[in-house]
Amino acid sequence: MKYIIPPSVLHTGKTLLEAGFEVYLVGGCVRDLLMQKKPKDWDFTTNALPEQIQKLFPDSFYENTFGTVGIKVPEEISIDSSDRIIEITTYRTELGYSDNRRPDHIHFAKTLKEDLLRRDFTMNAIALSPLKNEIQDFYNGEKDIEQKIIRAVGDPNERFSEDALRMMRAVRFSSELCFSIEEKTLQAIQKNASLLKNIAKERIRLELERILLSPHPSEGIEMLEKSDLLQYIIPELREGIGVSQNLHHTYTVWEHNLLALKTCPSKKLSVRLAALLHDVGKPRTKKGDGKFATFYNHDHVGARITREILKRLTFPREIVEHTTLLVDQHLFYYNVEEVTESAVRRVIARVGLENIKDLIDVRIGDRLGSGVPKAKPYRLRHFEYMVEKVSHDPINVKDLKINGNDLTQTLTLKPGPKIGAILDVLLGEVIEDSSKNTKEFLLERARKLESQEIETLRHTAKSRIEEQRKKDEDFMKSKYWVK
Repeated sequence: MKYIIPPSVLHTGKTLLEAGFEVYLVGGCVRDLLMQKKPKDWDFTTNALPEQIQKLFPDSFYENTFGTVGIKVPEEISIDSSDRIIEITTYRTELGYSDNRRPDHIHFAKTLKEDLLRRDFTMNAIALSPLKNEIQDFYNGEKDIEQKIIRAVGDPNERFSEDALRMMRAVRFSSELCFSIEEKTLQAIQKNASLLKNIAKERIRLELERILLSPHPSEGIEMLEKSDLLQYIIPELREGIGVSQNLHHTYTVWEHNLLALKTCPSKKLSVRLAALLHDVGKPRTKKGDGKFATFYNHDHVGARITREILKRLTFPREIVEHTTLLVDQHLFYYNVEEVTESAVRRVIARVGLENIKDLIDVRIGDRLGSGVPKAKPYRLRHFEYMVEKVSHDPINVKDLKINGNDLTQTLTLKPGPKIGAILDVLLGEVIEDSSKNTKEFLLERARKLESQEIETLRHTAKSRIEEQRKKDEDFMKSKYWVK
């Protein structure tokens, strides 16, 4: 088979060969070429020492102790971002892994076979001579790729004790490539799973992100559980294993969460996280058993649990906030015959117009994950229609047709907290009836409110908003109590 390799990569290999060194492409780029995929980056291994590599490539950098030199490719011969930086690493062996992550000692090796022995999986331990177009495969990685198998190089227990993150990488490759994990390799992961406690949360989070964004995220999460790794990543999710639900569900909480992730249409990380975690609060809120079991407030409890999980795993703040919001609001109630425009406006006010599509995607995963055949029933489509219809209606004070300056110019009041209190009262009225959002009506109404004490105004605004919210909550619970 002839492999398509960019000119910049061929030029790099040719330079090393002409200087009398051995050189091979290795790792993920070779695996991708064998699978007829476009490599994301290019890595060489060679018997040349780092200082010898730098002499051949003046525009390079060597900022580590692992024998890896980065080569900067000139823009005129680079084809895209995949070959802007080419890494060249000297053959090496590694000794001692006291932190289960990095080698204590690095020794440069003499042969390619020694170098490939230190790598994680056979599919990543294949070398390709870029100019001769010849494969060097000492550990049968090409055969494992053909059979779609993830197998550790050599003794899997040694490979995972060297770098415990490799266990998550095996699961990630499984979900990304739709490969199965070879039995001895899987058994070694189960045996060494506790070593994951030694890995930094940031590195665990990065692997988890890639699993969730893979083509088969639910299978990846299921494999984390099967391999005994999930207990060291999201133990709260495991609380749903074996927890039955009620008459609207044929699946356990655990099964439902996995199916919700599997059927969620979004490719956004925060939305997929929300689909996976949307019912994480159910086990802690379950009352009763059988078809009449209840899970009151599991959405809010789940939101708190979700925030704890994501903060522990060092997710960025915007991911934490967005995911938590979606989990907290995923139970919004909507019935075409019963919900008014003002109720839709309150949903928008709570969630944010920019988050409505994401919320609907979580709801679709929730529905399909419950075993219903239709992802988007008429009432959900009607909700989208209503959102678009009222999206220009006021949902906070800044959307009112008047502002504080209008009030100070019209009323006898000076700028101060009472102006804000009056605006809050007006907002409460406009949320109920958007037709009132005219400058004339609001100014006239403000004149009538001017004489009231500020505490009375605040109480009026707060009680009205809370009253409407309480009605929404009670109505939702009475209609959705089985959830």
